[in-house]
Amino acid sequence: MTKPRVPGSRETGIDLPCGESVAVSALDMGLREFECSCGARHAVVMDVHPLSRFVPESLVSVLETAIEPSDGGTFDTRHLMGVVLEEFPEEVVGEDVSEDTDVGYAWVWVAEFDSRRLHEVVVELVVELMDHAVSHAEDDAARREFESQLHEFDVEAFVDAYRRERDFERGTDTPV
Repeated sequence: MTKPRVPGSRETGIDLPCGESVAVSALDMGLREFECSCGARHAVVMDVHPLSRFVPESLVSVLETAIEPSDGGTFDTRHLMGVVLEEFPEEVVGEDVSEDTDVGYAWVWVAEFDSRRLHEVVVELVVELMDHAVSHAEDDAARREFESQLHEFDVEAFVDAYRRERDFERGTDTPV
């Protein structure tokens, strides 16, 4: 006998890279990671999470101005997670849950690694995007300045400081 269900609700889970699955309804918008039954902590990102979850607002403005997504919109979390997914196709899953009207978000991504490691990955990828953009600049001085700063940039230290400022231990972090 089939089980009755509410139209638009999602009873199936998201298949995770670790082989387990998680119910979409278990992933609320404030969640940044969860402890899986496999024993690992998995990072969670939703399309409603701002880019400032990972980088300062000033850099978000630069990314939004400098990067023109092929869909014609503004560079946002969906695009950033697309870059992450492209680099880590075996470690990150993305799921379109727009048909589930109960959750409040349209896309969710779950990573094999925890939220801190995901934060490092995102910063590394943003730095690569910036490095690529600067490599096309016609201003040699700007390229040299960026490369100089890039050599001094410590991703782990940046992530530690940013997470401390944003106070990710509480559920009420705000943009820096």
